[in-house]
Amino acid sequence: MTYAAKGLAALEAQLQQDLEFLELPAKSWVPERAWQNAPVRDVVVIGAGMCGLAALAKLQLTGISNVVAYDAAPAGREGPWITFARMETLRSPKTLQGPALGLAQLTFRAWFTAQWGKDAWQELDKIPKAQWMDYLIWYRRVLNLPVQNSVRLKNIAQAGDYIAVDLEGAETGRVYTRRLVLATGRSGLGGFAVPDFLQGVDRRFWAHSADDIDFSALQGKRVAVIGAGASSMDNAATALEQGAAAVDLLIRRKEMPRINKMTGIGSQGVVHGMHQLPDAWKWRFVEYTAATQTPPPRSSTLRVSRHDNARFFLDCGINAVRQEADGLLIETTQGALRYDFLIAATGFTNDFRGRPEFAAIAPHIRSWSDGRYQPEMGNARSNLLEAPDLGPAFEFRELTPGACPMLAHIHCFNDAAMLTHGKVSGDIPAVSAGADRLVRGIAASLFAEDVSQHFASLQAFDTPELQGDEWVDSTPQLKQENAL
Repeated sequence: MTYAAKGLAALEAQLQQDLEFLELPAKSWVPERAWQNAPVRDVVVIGAGMCGLAALAKLQLTGISNVVAYDAAPAGREGPWITFARMETLRSPKTLQGPALGLAQLTFRAWFTAQWGKDAWQELDKIPKAQWMDYLIWYRRVLNLPVQNSVRLKNIAQAGDYIAVDLEGAETGRVYTRRLVLATGRSGLGGFAVPDFLQGVDRRFWAHSADDIDFSALQGKRVAVIGAGASSMDNAATALEQGAAAVDLLIRRKEMPRINKMTGIGSQGVVHGMHQLPDAWKWRFVEYTAATQTPPPRSSTLRVSRHDNARFFLDCGINAVRQEADGLLIETTQGALRYDFLIAATGFTNDFRGRPEFAAIAPHIRSWSDGRYQPEMGNARSNLLEAPDLGPAFEFRELTPGACPMLAHIHCFNDAAMLTHGKVSGDIPAVSAGADRLVRGIAASLFAEDVSQHFASLQAFDTPELQGDEWVDSTPQLKQENAL
C-alpha cells in the first residue's frame, strides 16, 4: 500500500471514529410515507455538485435518511470543475472548510495532508481544480452518499400532498418526495444569460463560456471573448493555449475591476447576518458588489496577457453582431471588428421560464420584482429583480397564494438564492453554513408536519427505565408512626 493510500485509510478511520463519538449520522426519525402504493422520499436533491453533496450529507447526518440526489452528469463529472470551469486553480483560499460541515477530518486540508504530507500542504498555493474534483469524489464516497448519476429532471408536478418528479436516463419514471432541493449550481434557475445581440446568430460562430467548447477547433482562428470576469479570462487563456491566432477581450467598462469587495469584508458576521438584514440592506450590498464587479484572479489575467496575440479592449461595448459567410462582424463603440468565433462570458440568469423541467412551477414563483424590491432601495438591476423571493429555509414563495402549494416544499439551494440568503449556496467559503440553514428548516418543517405521529409515538412508548424493585414505599410506615 502506498504512503498516500495508507494516509487516506487512516484519515477515513479517524473520520468514522469522530462520527461515532458525535453520534452521527443521527438515528432516522422521519415516518415513512406512501402515495398510491408508491414509496415517498423525504427529500430529493437535484444536482450532486458541491452544494448538492453538502445538502445530502447534512440531511443524512441529521437523521433524514430517506433521501437521494440525481445528477445529469456521469459520476465524477458533476459540477463545473472539470467541465466548463477553465481556470487552473480555485480562487478560494486553500484553508477554507468548504463542505466539511464542521468536521475537521472531512476538510480538503485533511484529505490533502493525509496523502502528501504537511510540507506539501505548506508548498501548495491554490487548489488545482481537478484536485478539488478528486476531493469531492472522495467526500461522496467516504460519506456513502446516495447519488444517482446520468439522470435528468424532466418535470415537477403536484401529487396530492407530495411532489412528483419525472426523471429520464439511468433511472426513468416518476419519483415522489416530500421536499425537493434544487442544487443546480451556477446555472441556478435560468441557465445561460445570452445578450440580445446574439439572438439569431448561428451557433457555429459563437458559444457561451459554460458550453462544451471544442477549443482545438479554434486553432488559427480569430476569437473574441466578451467580458472581464474570471470566466472571460479562463476561456480566453484556454483558446490561446490551444493555438488561437488571436484573442481579443471586449470589455464594456472603461477600467478593469480590481478590488474583490465581498472578499474584503468576509466574516462569520456576513455569513450568518446577511440573510437577517432588512431587505433594503440586502439589496444595497448585492447591488453595490454587482456595480463594482468582482475582478478576475490575478493569475488568470496573467495567463492571458503573457500571450503576445492577446488584446484587452476597454470601453468597448457591443452594439450589434452580424453574421457573415465565414465569421462575425461585431459593431462596437470602438469600431467594427471581425472574428471567426465569439465566446460570451455573460454569466447566468434567474429567469427560468424557458426551462421545460420547471414549466409547472415557473409562473407561480414570486421574485423580488413582485413587491419585495422597492424603488427607494436603489438601482433596479434586472438580474436582481429576477431573483426568487425565498423563505428562511430557501423555500420558494407563491406569486398568488394557494395557486401552487408545493412551492413551499421546493428549496432553491443554488446561486439564485444569493440576494435573499447571501453567498451560502454557491461558493466554497460558506457552503457548510448554507447546508446547515437549509437542513434545519427542512427538519423543522418535516417534524411539524408529522407532529401528531410523533405525539402518538410519545404516548405509545412504554419501555420502562425502572423495574419497580429499586425502592420501597415507606408511606405505610409513616402512617403508622403518625397514628401513635
